[in-house]
Order: sequence, then C-alpha cells, then structure tokens
Amino acid sequence: MFIQPLVPAGHSLVLSFILAAAPILTTLVLMGVLRRPAWQATLGGLTVGVIMALTVWGLPASLAVASISNGVIFSFLPVMWIALTALFLFNIAKESGRFDAFRQWIITHLPNDRRIMLVVLGFCFSAALEGVAGFGTPVAITSALLIMLGFPALEALTYVLIFNSAPVAFGGLGIPITVLASITGLPADTLGATIGHQIAPFAFFIPFYVMVLYAGWSTLRQIWPVLVVASGSFALTLVVTSSWVTYSLTNVLSSCVSLLATIVFLKLWQPTPDPAHAIDAAILQQAPRKEGDWNGPHWQGWIPWITVVLVVVVWDALHIAKIGAMPIKWPGLDHQVFISLYQKPYAAVWNFEPLGTGTAILLSALLTALFTRLAPRKIWAALVTTARQGWLAVVTVALTIGLAFLMNYSGMTYTLGYAVASTGVLFPFVSVFLGWIAVFLTGSDTSGNALFGNLQVAAAHQLSLDPVVFASANSSGGVMGKMISPQNITTGVAVTSLKGQEGVVLARTFKHSLFLTICLGIMVAVQQFVMR
Repeated sequence: MFIQPLVPAGHSLVLSFILAAAPILTTLVLMGVLRRPAWQATLGGLTVGVIMALTVWGLPASLAVASISNGVIFSFLPVMWIALTALFLFNIAKESGRFDAFRQWIITHLPNDRRIMLVVLGFCFSAALEGVAGFGTPVAITSALLIMLGFPALEALTYVLIFNSAPVAFGGLGIPITVLASITGLPADTLGATIGHQIAPFAFFIPFYVMVLYAGWSTLRQIWPVLVVASGSFALTLVVTSSWVTYSLTNVLSSCVSLLATIVFLKLWQPTPDPAHAIDAAILQQAPRKEGDWNGPHWQGWIPWITVVLVVVVWDALHIAKIGAMPIKWPGLDHQVFISLYQKPYAAVWNFEPLGTGTAILLSALLTALFTRLAPRKIWAALVTTARQGWLAVVTVALTIGLAFLMNYSGMTYTLGYAVASTGVLFPFVSVFLGWIAVFLTGSDTSGNALFGNLQVAAAHQLSLDPVVFASANSSGGVMGKMISPQNITTGVAVTSLKGQEGVVLARTFKHSLFLTICLGIMVAVQQFVMR
C-alpha cells in the first residue's frame, strides 16, 4: 500500500506546497498567459502532475495510471454524459426551430435593451439550466442565445460565466450538498441553510456587478429596479428554500421565481429607451426560413426548457437514477493508497449510473423532438452537430479530471490542503480557496466537496472553529472557481466561435473569480468571528 507523504520536498511545507501547486499553475499560465487552447493547457498540467507524482511524491507508476484512468472514466460518466446530452437538447431545439422561437419570444416580450436581455437570460434563465444540468452547459446554451441577440461571443461567454457562479452550490438538484453531507457526516439541511446564507449576498450582488462591467456605473441609475427584482427574488427564495423548505429544490425554485418575477415586473415597468443599448434592427427581424422549417407561435420556444426541468425533477423525485446503479471498485487502485492526513485507506469506487441525470436529459431531448414532430434526419443532424461541438470538450475534461484524480491519489491535493489548514488564524479567510482550487481542477462543486469537505471539518475542529461554517465555505468557495474551470470554459465555447481561445476567456474571468473569492473569504471570517 502506498502511503501518501504530506511534506515530501525536503521536509519543507512551503516547498511541498509550491510543487503540489505546479500542475495547477502550469494549466493557468498556459491558458491565461500564453493563451493556449484548453486541451493543450490541461495536457501540460497533467504532464507536470505525472512528473511530480512519480518523482517527488513517489507514487508507483501503476497507481498513477490507475488513478488517471479512473478520472478519465468518471469524466465520461457522469460528467460529460450530462454535458453532451444537454448540448443534444440544445441542438434539437435549434433543428426544430424552437431555439429561434425562444429568441423571438424574448425579443417580443422583453424591452429592446441588451442590458435587460443579459439579466433575464444570463442570470435568471442560466440559473434554471444550472439547477437541472450544470457542467458548463448552461453557459453554452445561454451564451449561444445572447450571441443570436447581437452580443459579441467573448462578452456573452464572460458575463454568463460570472453570472453562473451564484447557482452552482445548489445545482443539479442540490447534489453538491448531498455529497458534502455524506463525506463530512454533517446534517445536509444545516449545510444547505449555511451555504444559502453565504451565497445569498453574492446572488444579490452579482447582477449589479456584471451590469457595471458591461455598461458602467451610470447604467445602475437606469435599470436598478429590475436588478433589485431579479437578484432580490432569487436571493430571498434561496434563503427561504434552503433554510425552511429543502436544499434540493433551492436552485430550481430560486431561478424559476426570479425568472417569472422579472418577466412580470417588466410588464409593469420598463427602463427609459436607450439607443446605445438597443438591439440592432436587423437582429429583431425574423431570420429567413428554409423550406420545411417550423413556423408557429413563439411560446413554443419554451418547450425544450420546460420539458427538461419537469423530467429531471420527476426523475429525481422517483429516484430513477438508482435503478441499475452499481458501485465498481477500480481495479488496482481501490484501497491501495493510504491517506496520511485522514489516517485511512483511500477508496476508489466508480458509481455506474446508467439512468443518471444525463439519461434524464437525453429523454428530455427525445421528448422535445417528439413534441415538435422533428424529422428523424434532423434528429440525426442534431446528434452529428453535438459530436462535432463536444469532442474537444470531452478530451479537455478527461485530461483535467485525470489530473485531479492523480493529484488526489498521489497526495498532492492533501499537501495543498494541509498547508492551507496550517495557516492557523488566517484559515477562516483562506479556506474558501480550497474549494476554489478543487472546482478549478474538477469543474464540479460536487467533486470539490468530496475532495476537501473532510479536510475543512478536520481543520475547523483543530482550530476550535465551527465545522459547519467551513464545510459550507468549501462549497461556496468552489462556486467562485467555476468561472475559471477549464471544463466549464471548454463546454461553454463549444457552441461559439471561440474554440481554441479558452485562454482568452480565462484571462477575462480570472480576476473576477479571484476578487469574489476574496470577498467570500471575508464573509466567512465575519460569519465565524462576528455572527457566532
């Protein structure tokens, strides 16, 4: 059995921390500074990770291969299975004409103001998609819609990535919190409520923040009422649902309430028309249609999105994902590594769920095709388009999560965590960066909670701090790392003209991710030392 060393580099925790962070820094520099495509950056990070794992941490080559392969398979199912089926739903909507119908519905029923479009779609609508899918697909779908409304691709993707941070902790029907509770042994409802209190101020603040980035401070005077309604209804519903209803429906209910409240409010109040933010007249006109295209009422543009929300919620309520599910112990890796930090063997179990959330989204896509009477040749065209859009994202995510698993089983990840937990009185501030690092690596708040949830609790006990606050901080910190995750960015660019320019996107979002994480760290410190 391989015993993970916590301080392998010359008995120096600082040097060990730097070497453990080298794969992450390599990926960030290649993407954000040298502007290399995401697959090249993650391949570079994985290469450095393998070198460090074998030479500094002393991980046997057989375990390195097993851990990377485990990560690669996990990246296929469930991660990219969810992302690809959501992209398939998006392409079914496009082939059936319902995506364009949704665009036309938005143009018809919302003010002719790109700022309003950005709030309704980038914040409210994207959050609803995050509640049922996640893994970058809300970013891809919403960005594509904004581009169709005249937004430059880089602007659309950047702002949606920032908006997408708010709902992540409760995404996928609250699965990140379910995993966090199972890992830490803390009550899921208590964790959900605490995370809700940590995230709610940011959910309220981020729409104002993005609007200043997009249109400047002066725009707040013009559209602040709709920002208050959109962000306020979301944040209020988030707190109420996570505290007194159920954390699993928090994101779905918050986003639906916010979307409905904002649309209704815009029927009663609209900003003063501003030509500087009006949509170009050519875009407002109906696109020329090909023979055989659907040409009906615009409300049918809602069919794909209502279908997927209903199917996934019912799927979860009936526990269909558990049918046929089985845990598979990874050969040559399960219990072959000893976690020094936790003093226990490291399990390696792949949960095979053939009827998981991705399958529910696939069913939603097929039902959408049925409801819209889409011809088989167009269903096939949607499938081909999805494969063309998604293959590079699959490669990138496989490399990224392969690196994450390698760092986990070699002990590099636990060296990072051990170093951060050793900061003593500064831990309440820096703990959020553990979640931030974990989600950067895995692209998933769920995986980030599984990775560092226990470490946060152990450090909190050691420092006589509240374990619930810091387990929650891990999830909340991960939320802010989502906008810079190679997986999230790569899936997002899949349907835009920015393929191969993931580094440009990272450079645009990194400073915002860092700033918001620092703000969250301050809030967690206040929550621990002032509010308790």
